[in-house]
Amino acid sequence: MEPSPLSDIARILIYTGVGFILMGALLFLFSKLPALGHLPGDIVWERGNVRVYIPLGTMLLLSIILTIVLNLLARLFQ
Repeated sequence: MEPSPLSDIARILIYTGVGFILMGALLFLFSKLPALGHLPGDIVWERGNVRVYIPLGTMLLLSIILTIVLNLLARLFQ
């Protein structure tokens, strides 16, 4: 018997919700790290009431870390 489309949608919604919870927990933990967001390469521009923050160094570091972790997970589950 083939599963109904509603059960597929329900499964997708559950996985999406769990993914959002995990991302929220990671963001909460990363916000507690003192150096994250103040790395070399992060650009902060302030003039009057305007503040522009471009975290280039932080994005590069997180990109490298996520690339390594996801490659390791992909090799593990192959």
